[in-house]
Amino acid sequence: MNVLNMEIDMYSDYFENSTDNLSDDSVDFDIDFQEPCGRSLSNNFNQIFLPTVYGIIFILGMIGNGLVVVVMGYQKKVKTMTDKYRLHLSVADLLFVLTLPFWAVDAAKSWYFGSFLCVSVHVIYTLNLYSSVLILAFISLDRYLAIVRATNSQDTRKLLATKVIYVGVWLPAVLLTVPDLVFARVQEAYPLNSPFPNQSMEAVDSRIMCQRTYPQKHSVEWTVGFRFQQILVGFILPGLVILNCYCIIIGKLSQGARSHAQKRKALKTTIILIVCFFSCWLPYCVGIFLDNLVMLGVISLSCDLEQAVEKWISISEALAYFHCCLNPILYAFLGVKFKKSAKSALTASSRSSQKVTLMAKKRGPISSVSIESESSSALTS
Repeated sequence: MNVLNMEIDMYSDYFENSTDNLSDDSVDFDIDFQEPCGRSLSNNFNQIFLPTVYGIIFILGMIGNGLVVVVMGYQKKVKTMTDKYRLHLSVADLLFVLTLPFWAVDAAKSWYFGSFLCVSVHVIYTLNLYSSVLILAFISLDRYLAIVRATNSQDTRKLLATKVIYVGVWLPAVLLTVPDLVFARVQEAYPLNSPFPNQSMEAVDSRIMCQRTYPQKHSVEWTVGFRFQQILVGFILPGLVILNCYCIIIGKLSQGARSHAQKRKALKTTIILIVCFFSCWLPYCVGIFLDNLVMLGVISLSCDLEQAVEKWISISEALAYFHCCLNPILYAFLGVKFKKSAKSALTASSRSSQKVTLMAKKRGPISSVSIESESSSALTS
């Protein structure tokens, strides 16, 4: 969210400094004064587009992830490793979508929720933005172990799902919220298309914004640094794990003595997972990477192109957030076992019969083929 507000914040500092340097009786100004590129000209677009998209994501994300959490709670003690990852992912996505109404109001009008909620929402947003992506990497690693290393991976998979996930997902996500605790704050900001700097501050329309505010002298460096961090930790590293694991899985599924229809379904779901992840996150990361190069002066764009880049970031950021709505579908609802559990939970059918069925499945022989079969359905769960 602070990506969209950073340019307004930078010009706000410039605006205030300019007014401080003017004497009270000064009425003249340099007619050659040129206003910085009006990136906020897309604010009208953001005020309509962002609240609408955030509202849709909020509703879909709450329904989908909320249902997953309810079903997982309904199962209680009977949980596989796949179920544990589902629960972690749905909790992360659920907490993430809970922040979207705040950002929708902020984009549409102003920040009305005070300093404490500003910091809190930033922390929750960052925590679950990173944790959800890192959990996807853990899921792909679990699928790799279940299919490629099926005969001797049970202990490793259990260790990853019960202990390592806290060190590999939640601990890094918590540490990455430290900048929000330090820099997130509420402040008054002035639009780029405000009057010339010699006009009184009272005459300028301003808005209250909740965003990260970095030290003024090195604002660009701080912004670029944290953006590169987001690209590296939130996309490149988990993306490489996901891509490598699923490509190996595709190679494994292309071999063996499985039925043609079953193999084709498993390959299809694997490809869908890869395509959805990169389709959601790649455009946004490309957008902020390009904007970083513009801010660093590596490339030079016209004002129109800079505004186009800002609009691209707004649209692609919203597209990336749609992934939290897709996760319940990709990682839960397409799984046959989950659909049965959901049906049982929603219709309040007998818990005992469901547990007996699930326990009978767990007591079955563990072989490479049986685990691959479970994994092929769980690739989408």
